[in-house]
Amino acid sequence: MKIAILDRDGTLNALGDEEFIASESDWHPVPGAFEALARLNRAGWHLVVATNQPGLGRGLFDVLALNAIHARMHRMMAAAGGRIDAVFYCPHADSEPCTCRKPLPGLMEQVCDRYGVEGSDVVAIGSCATHLQAAAAIGARQLHSVCTGRAAGLLPEQPVPEGWPAGTRLHASLEALAATLLEVTAAPRPGEPPEAAGLAVAV
Repeated sequence: MKIAILDRDGTLNALGDEEFIASESDWHPVPGAFEALARLNRAGWHLVVATNQPGLGRGLFDVLALNAIHARMHRMMAAAGGRIDAVFYCPHADSEPCTCRKPLPGLMEQVCDRYGVEGSDVVAIGSCATHLQAAAAIGARQLHSVCTGRAAGLLPEQPVPEGWPAGTRLHASLEALAATLLEVTAAPRPGEPPEAAGLAVAV
């Protein structure tokens, strides 16, 4: 199974001055993000979101508001021709003890349990160190950051800052990342005819 676990805020949706989204009307996708993910869907990728939502624990919004935000996200993704399989979220405030708040690995472990995959099989995509730290903690070997959201000041050709997991690759956008993943997965193994890869999807 080809499965990618994505962060939400700053990766799929733009962040404003508040650094969090509290209502459906505030949720706006990063331009081109859903179209890029739809390309991955068409190549057989399962896409799952894992997101910290401490605003729930802090009382800044409730579960109904969060569900409305995610309903909007699913609608817009569907309009782009793609699908997000599921959303896993940590509802705890920063001060609350839990095992699911990234960079702890709880959310990632829940995804692996649900889909029956090993951590090493997961591709992690985000725009902040904590998401990729959580993925590294479950043994994910493909760690990718897009230069949006909290990573907007980074450049693809530069080394990742201190504190980011070793081996993290930077990409200018989700479009650039999707193109990279599709190129890698479509390439046949040595000695294998090109058509055997079965992933060179025309889009």
